Amino acid sequence: MRTSTERILTTHVGSLPRPADVAELLAAKEFGKNYDTDTFETRMDSAVAESVTEQRAIGLDVINDGEITKTGYATYIQDRLSGFSGDSSSVLFDDLTDFPDYRHRMGQAARARRLRRPKCTGPVALIDRAPILRDIARLRAGITEAGACTAEAFMNAASPGVIAVFQDNEHYESDDAYVGALAAAMTEEYETIAGAGLVLQLDCPDLAMGRHVKFRDLSEDAFVRRAEQLVEALNVALGNVPAEKVRMHICWGNYEGPHHKDIGLARIIDVVLRAKPQGLSFEAANPRHAHEWRVFADIDLPDDKVLIPGVVDSTTNYVEHPELVAERICRFANIVGRERVIASADCGFATFAGISKVDPAIARLKLKSLVVGAEIASTQLW
Repeated sequence: MRTSTERILTTHVGSLPRPADVAELLAAKEFGKNYDTDTFETRMDSAVAESVTEQRAIGLDVINDGEITKTGYATYIQDRLSGFSGDSSSVLFDDLTDFPDYRHRMGQAARARRLRRPKCTGPVALIDRAPILRDIARLRAGITEAGACTAEAFMNAASPGVIAVFQDNEHYESDDAYVGALAAAMTEEYETIAGAGLVLQLDCPDLAMGRHVKFRDLSEDAFVRRAEQLVEALNVALGNVPAEKVRMHICWGNYEGPHHKDIGLARIIDVVLRAKPQGLSFEAANPRHAHEWRVFADIDLPDDKVLIPGVVDSTTNYVEHPELVAERICRFANIVGRERVIASADCGFATFAGISKVDPAIARLKLKSLVVGAEIASTQLW
């Protein structure tokens, strides 16, 4: 993973707002509507190149493909794995239970999303390597066009645990068996991304958001034990991938809700740090978790770990002042060391294609503020 001994580097979590025509093409493909395959592939090629160029123009150091070709960060696997059909049950966020009117309004918005979440109804296995190979080729082409290099890029992939959160299991005899099958099926994708010279980012909201979604009926202790099992499955899937080629993202759900039932970072940090990835990306800017930078003053961070804290929020159209961004960066750098911090956003700006809480133009401005804030922090830290 790229780090620096001279300045604070910048990155983001993955998904960026898709152009309207790209979102329409993805929706057509998602629901089996008529569309021209050649037009689809050509537009995905150009859209990824545009995203990479824009990220470089903003000044981000470690970039990706914007997840342009994916309708959802955890649901894209339906095109790559066998065993999925039908529809999963609704995702229930327990923090909204106390606010039925707000929950209803959010539900109306969710129903408007053009997204399929098929459930597991048969054996899970890799059936098509072509999509990941196309994704890698597109990102490589965009990198070349933008004058960057592969070592400065990452590619997202869903963790076994988060796939299980969003896609119900109706085939395997237990959740452990389901997650184990998912880990085995996703191993080749993980190895292919790392083998292409890219940094692999594992998206792991199951380790935090999972507490008040899928595992809301468990006690905190029981959830932590479940998180340990999810980390074990993830580490098995990463058996052949070097730790320095992987970063992971945890979050409590990229939605504007009360979040008063989020499990605290202090409660799960020991489990999260047992995961193999060298880099840890996490929310640290939103009002529910901005105070948790102090957690790292109370633990012994393993020597090989790099922190990638969110220093701009991904669910509000407020644009953080660069001085605030710099302040947030310095909090972490002063605890764990300036060379071990990469500045990022809390989460993706368009977790689902066509749905973005933050206006695309404002999202770009927030990322620019991130870059300027990192420059200010660098002058203060070096």
